[in-house]
Formats: sequence, C-alpha cells, structure tokens
Amino acid sequence: MTSPTEQRNPRTLAIDAVGTSEILHLVNNEDALVAGAVSAVIPELTKAVDAAVEAVRGGGRVHYFGAGTSGRLAVLDAAELLPTFHVPDGLVVAHHAGGMEALLRAVENVEDSEEGGAADAAAVTGQDLVVGLAASGSTPYVAGALKAARAAGASTVLVTSNPDAPLAPLADVVIAADTGPEVIAGSTRLKAGTAQKMILNAFSTTLMIKLGRTWSNLMVDLVATNKKLRGRMLRILAEATGADEDACETALAAADGELKPALVHLLTGTPIAEARAALDTAHGRVATALAELRNPV
Repeated sequence: MTSPTEQRNPRTLAIDAVGTSEILHLVNNEDALVAGAVSAVIPELTKAVDAAVEAVRGGGRVHYFGAGTSGRLAVLDAAELLPTFHVPDGLVVAHHAGGMEALLRAVENVEDSEEGGAADAAAVTGQDLVVGLAASGSTPYVAGALKAARAAGASTVLVTSNPDAPLAPLADVVIAADTGPEVIAGSTRLKAGTAQKMILNAFSTTLMIKLGRTWSNLMVDLVATNKKLRGRMLRILAEATGADEDACETALAAADGELKPALVHLLTGTPIAEARAALDTAHGRVATALAELRNPV
C-alpha cells in the first residue's frame, strides 16, 4: 500500500498554474493541518517520553535513526540539546543514513540499506531507547536499526506519517501523525517533516523537563557558548530571583558560570558550595534542592 505522503493532493492539483500568493496560501493551508495531526498522537508520544525517561534514569541512552529529511531533523534536535539543556555528550545520539556527508547532499542507496541501519545500531544496548523516523514508514535503513535494537533488547519507537506503516511491527510505540498527501506529492520535507520536527521538539523538551533540566519554564541548565546565551543566563537569574544584574553577575561568577548553583544560592542565601552539593543530592533538580535547603530533614 502506498504511503499517504506519496499520494497526490487533490487540493493542490493546480498549484503550478496560480500566482505566488495563492501558492503560498495553499502551502500554508496544508501546514495548518499539521498541529492537529500531532495533537492526535499525544497519547503515543506520552508513552515514548516515559520510556525515554525510564531508559535514561536506568543508565541508558536515546538514539535517533533516520534518512534524508528525517535524519537531518534528528541530527538538528540532538545537536540543540547541548546548548539548551547542557545534555551530557552521547545521551541523545542521532544516526543519519550516510553520515555527515549525507547531511548536505543525497548519498546514493544509503537509505535503502538495512545493513547500514543495523551497523549504525551496533552500539545500542538493552538499556537504551531507539527512535526510528520514517515519513513513509518503510525506510530500510530505519528497519535495520529497529531490528538490531530489538535484538539488543532496547525499547523501540517509530515516528511516521503513515498510519499503516510497514515498520510498525518493529516498534513498541508507533507515533503516526497522519499529515496526508503533501503539497507536492512525495515531498516529505513539507508536512511530514514539520510533524517530525514538532514531535521531536515535544519529545526531547518533555524528556529534559522530566529529567530536571528546567525549573518552572526556565532553561536552568543552559550553557553560555556565546554572548547572547550569557545574557540569557543573567536574564533567567534576574527573572527567577528578583536580584539585580550586579548580584546575578557576582553569583554566576562565583558558580564558575553554572546557572543552577547560582540560582539556588540567590534563592536561598546558601553558599555556592552548599548549593552545588544540594543539587548533586537532588540529581540536578532545582525544585528538589530548594525544598531540601528550605526544609531540611
């Protein structure tokens, strides 16, 4: 059975015969359908996040596997977790069919290789969670990775835009956002890609929240790799504590540029060393550290 993403969209049959503005409206109208499709799969996404939390707390890792647009979106999501949430290197790993070369240009046959997917999944263990991304739900590279993951005893997830995905039997959780036919038939960088980006955003962000890498809705594990991010750190400290800029600067310097101990110090008056120790005991969760310091046993 052909994936819905490969079918012709009856709403865009004349897209090449209309003006620029109308083309853009046609694209936008289709894009507007994506959020609803993603909303419909939140129950499955919930299961995937909970499985990821369990895997990471058990000492495992999260692996993404994809080809083409799916693989590039996976690489993007994994890469952005380090500056945003200070995720330890290797905790969330993206595997793209064809490797780095295929990020910039198509590499022949790599997505058709089950063997390639299996080889890239060689490092997967039974403690890990593996997320395969395949808009059509049939990519051989992803099939090889999911099969290898299953053989290793890992939990598996499939993210697709095909409700009847052939790879579904290889996944413990199937997240099938039914985005329907694309504006341009088969161009899954459009609605299917947007759905995958939204799903990955929600998945990884929720995972980070559950692992204590936020406090309220603030990025308290932020790493200041540039001037903009350092300014954001100071704004977060000021917003969270009500302290002035000088106090935030002083606290951040005393904490060697680490936001969390500076935050706990400013909120409780606890010396930086004790704030850091409380965070270590709380496994990095600011709320837990604050509760302990304010109400010691």
